[in-house]
Amino acid sequence: MRRRGRTQSSVCLPRGQSQRPRLSSPAGPSRRLRTPTRRRVPVHRQGGGVPSLLPARVPGWRCPGLAPGASAALCSMRRSLSPGTWELLLLPCPGPTAPEGPDPDLPRPFPALAPVPKAQDASERGRDPPLRPARQVPAPPAPSQGAGNRRPPCSAARGQSRPDPRSTMSALLKSLVGASEKSARIAQLCRQEEALFQLLIEEKTGTDKNKKFVQDFKTLADVLIQEVIKHDVGKEFPELHGHICGEESNKFENSLGETLVVQVCATQRDTASLLFKILDRNQPAAELLAAAIHQEVALQDAALDAVALAIPPERLAIWIDPIDSTNQYIRGQASVAPIGGICPSGLRSALVLIGAYDRSSGDPVLGVINEPFFREDPLTHRWQGVYHWGVSYQGTSLCSLSRPPLRPEPSVVLSSSETPAIQRALRPLYGERLRFASGAGYKMLCVILGLAEAYVLSEGSTFKWDSCAPHAILRALGGGMVDLEAALQAWRAGQQGALPELTYSQPAGGAVGAERWANRGGLVAFMHREHLEVVLATLATAAL
Repeated sequence: MRRRGRTQSSVCLPRGQSQRPRLSSPAGPSRRLRTPTRRRVPVHRQGGGVPSLLPARVPGWRCPGLAPGASAALCSMRRSLSPGTWELLLLPCPGPTAPEGPDPDLPRPFPALAPVPKAQDASERGRDPPLRPARQVPAPPAPSQGAGNRRPPCSAARGQSRPDPRSTMSALLKSLVGASEKSARIAQLCRQEEALFQLLIEEKTGTDKNKKFVQDFKTLADVLIQEVIKHDVGKEFPELHGHICGEESNKFENSLGETLVVQVCATQRDTASLLFKILDRNQPAAELLAAAIHQEVALQDAALDAVALAIPPERLAIWIDPIDSTNQYIRGQASVAPIGGICPSGLRSALVLIGAYDRSSGDPVLGVINEPFFREDPLTHRWQGVYHWGVSYQGTSLCSLSRPPLRPEPSVVLSSSETPAIQRALRPLYGERLRFASGAGYKMLCVILGLAEAYVLSEGSTFKWDSCAPHAILRALGGGMVDLEAALQAWRAGQQGALPELTYSQPAGGAVGAERWANRGGLVAFMHREHLEVVLATLATAAL
């Protein structure tokens, strides 16, 4: 009885070719290629099942130990005793001349099969290429005269492995920017219909609440955006799973009192079914939001493609603030006049913030800020957004923006709830150029854009998800963000060199809930070091 998986009768060979082909070497006598060899390899298939690959080449795989460019034909395959693997019977195909001399591999088993490196798009990077059905392999071109029946060699030479980490960094940045663009569209969509929007609001309570506000709200838009970013970026970069964190809990209570876990499902239909329950059985609204969640975002930004900075994603973690300044987002004021270029309140201050930091050092590395409500189209009354990004890593800085100059008449931006003592101390320095605005992320963006030279906050009312993305962009432009309390202590002690900047990997001791990730000592966001020194010198001598 013939044993399954060891027959050679199904090997795909050229007509007239024996199953033990010989290759002639110009430097010596012909030598026989290897006999069929069993290999155990993991088979990655979505949805389960393994397609029939017989008789055919194994597409996208090479057989180590052969001459460069040689390939292997698949004789048969069967499930191995080892879980998750299949046993393949391979026979080398005709290809380039094999090297002369003794073959060191014959007495020993072949090394494990390795996938042939191929150009990967962003959706494939970070995952092993799956085995594909033979029918998906394009037919080889017609052989030129004199080429005989030789099969085309494998396209990649031996020794190639993982993609260039610089291209991986470009893909990560594009993934975060793309996630911010999708998030901005969801935020815009949720804000267009007031009746729909009222279904999306829930008041925060307990440890999730920001103590700065009497009432602190989250919206379904916040939760959806956070889960979309986690899903899309985590799917593209599995090494970031468990290291993408955000401001919001993914539990949401609808008006019927049902508490549901918000998540992005495998299909648009499943996501719509979940949203149908959350949105009080509002089918049109559920389908509209599900379509936005599962839409593909195409970026056309040459500057993103040009990023060439090697940062292994497995060294990074991510903070998300899905909609910074949620209270202004809920109020929805669209026509707030700016003062000195800074909007005191309104939708302009509602931002999507995505920041990446180094897991070991806690330093901010990459930041993306998206302004979903940058401009309202006067004809369609639809909002148009804009995004900014910056990378700062090991002395290399890249940014979508140019560094603003230090103005002769600087200004500072503050929270409207800033203490009177801080305002009194800064007024001699700035005069009437004390500006006030809502949203921590927006005030940091004002410094990034050069609308203010500094943002000073004396209270611990901001969090790591508020500051990580703006901090990374500030560093990319030559600025930074220091812990105000620690910086003042260092300044008064005469330690005016490297001032303590905010870091993002360690929670605050003795705190619970959201307060574990608060910037408890306050902060100063700055663009120019000389201006930071003026601010610290002023506050260090003031009676605060």
